[in-house]
Amino acid sequence: MKRPLAVFDIDGTLVDSRASILQAATEAARHLGLPDPHYDRVRQIVGLSLPHALAVLEPDLGPAELERFTEAFRASFGRMFDAGHEEPLYPGAMETLRCLHRDVWRLSLATGQNRRGVARNLMREGWGELFVSSHCAEDGPGKPDPAMLRAAMAAAGADAASTIMIGDTAHDIAMALNAGVRPQGVGWGFHTPEEQIAAGAPHVATDFADLEVALDRFASRAFA
Repeated sequence: MKRPLAVFDIDGTLVDSRASILQAATEAARHLGLPDPHYDRVRQIVGLSLPHALAVLEPDLGPAELERFTEAFRASFGRMFDAGHEEPLYPGAMETLRCLHRDVWRLSLATGQNRRGVARNLMREGWGELFVSSHCAEDGPGKPDPAMLRAAMAAAGADAASTIMIGDTAHDIAMALNAGVRPQGVGWGFHTPEEQIAAGAPHVATDFADLEVALDRFASRAFA
């Protein structure tokens, strides 16, 4: 039997990184003498590759300043994790991943994080055995380019009709549409349901139970 592929974003979808991303952006801005960025601006850039995201956040920075901003952002995260910080999973995330893994699904990751961030997440208890592959912004073009999704499908031997992309931002929705796969929004991360729907999401799950229902419905239709 052919198995569907569920590709998950990390930040804002599986992992609640809202506080740590805002802290890193704030510390990086202060390092350059910039005003503290408001959360509503920061949340809009999550999911993009880091240099691209920070260029959107502070579009007036020149190349050298942007490089300093990017390095300061990374250094802030480094200090957090060196101090033992661990970003929590959203309630229900692990249970849903395990349920899907036990059933017919293959699972993959597609994230704007760098490879170090992906490796850190794959060290979470049980994660290493769940995912067929992981893809990040350091591997090639970042979201909304479809490269990561195409790589995930190639790694799993899946096609677009049997693949669904689960994410919390308009960038995830756009990447899915660019790859010709089904986009599935979630309503607990960085972008609002309205922003995801405006980007083309046909449905935004309200919680992980709702997400499981949507994935069951997709699998039934994909292989009807």
